[in-house]
Amino acid sequence: MQNRDATAYAMTQTTLLQYEAPWPVHALDWCKSTAPGHQSRPRSAFRLGIASFTEDYRNRIAIVGLQDERVLVEDDYTDYPDFVTLVEANHGYPATNLQWQPASASGFPWTGKAPAAELLATTGDALRVWEYFGDAPPASSAYVGRQPTGGGHRLTLKTALSGQSKVQSQSTGPPLTSFSWNEKAPSLVVTSSIDTTCTVWNIDTSTAITQLIAHDREVYDVAWLPGSTDIFVSVGADGSLRAFDLRSLEHSTILYETPAPKSGPPASSASSRLPTSPLLRIAFNPADSNYMSTFHMDGQDVQILDMRSPGQPVIELRGHRAQVNAMGWSTTDRPTLATAGDDCQVLLWDLAAYTQTATSPRTANSRLNSPRPDVKKRVVTDPIMAYSASSEVTNLAWSPQIPGMTMNTGHSTAPGEWLAIASGKSIKALKV
Repeated sequence: MQNRDATAYAMTQTTLLQYEAPWPVHALDWCKSTAPGHQSRPRSAFRLGIASFTEDYRNRIAIVGLQDERVLVEDDYTDYPDFVTLVEANHGYPATNLQWQPASASGFPWTGKAPAAELLATTGDALRVWEYFGDAPPASSAYVGRQPTGGGHRLTLKTALSGQSKVQSQSTGPPLTSFSWNEKAPSLVVTSSIDTTCTVWNIDTSTAITQLIAHDREVYDVAWLPGSTDIFVSVGADGSLRAFDLRSLEHSTILYETPAPKSGPPASSASSRLPTSPLLRIAFNPADSNYMSTFHMDGQDVQILDMRSPGQPVIELRGHRAQVNAMGWSTTDRPTLATAGDDCQVLLWDLAAYTQTATSPRTANSRLNSPRPDVKKRVVTDPIMAYSASSEVTNLAWSPQIPGMTMNTGHSTAPGEWLAIASGKSIKALKV
């Protein structure tokens, strides 16, 4: 991946695509399925949703896609982008998270969605659901002084959901830090907020199903248990990872708590809280939902936890030399995790050798919240692949499995997964 110049002339397969945004990119996601009516055109699977991060109220979200099949040619003499902006929209405050609809959404019986539309969602000052039409008729009036985008792409705000806070009195909802879209029931979205709460929404009826106080401090990320419409987990500034079950909301299960600093300052008399290291992100391994990954604010390591033996990580990944910013699991059956950080590195970890033998099967009568002493933490220091970016990597997103494509130039892409990484204004898609 790193020695493009020496090998480009000999390569007939494209392994890197790039895009330069007009603004710093924060949130991004790869579309989960091909466009409606375009199942026979693999290139429609190469679409990304991206969102800007500027410290004002002029943030944007955009959908980018391939210019044309002919741009998939490794060319060392020009830096033209492989991706182009298909459509964009105003977002106001920065989007803390952006996701395309789950692949299951295309078969879901929505009540208020056009069949040709795909949904995207973002969080910021509210949970926003967007409708994207890839082949819509061009609008009759374009923005003043702006060329209408070609091809009739349209991105419109469908609904903005911002509930009354349980713990704050102001009329507008507090900022949302992240959200998780339910794969099994795509009308369900759970959001996390700085006001300590998580809210479960039905985005089809635009109603809040429940809101609960999830943590002692800000909640930074949330994730549905794969295959479940009842259980989700969250992480936050109090340094804990907690599991919730919508069928029994009177209590939560603490799966992991950050160890207290060994030589930290004593808690002040004004607050009895001990200093803890906040947990920033949480993600389940889709191939085996017993396993999930998390990392600490300013932390260089990534912790892998096993739902069957809560209390401490079963694996710790140590490879970054600066703080970790993002992580994501591949969608293949093999447990593969990508991590990225301020050291400009994207590391790929194959955990198959560690996850299959690291734990004994959970017995039916074992309690979720009792740590099992037979699990020893494994430290993994050798990623299977490393990519060096030109600056800090702030986010990443996996593609689904995409069929290979062949162009009339003889250049092609191999089938499989791609990994999109955001670094400043640059987005690179790497063939894994």
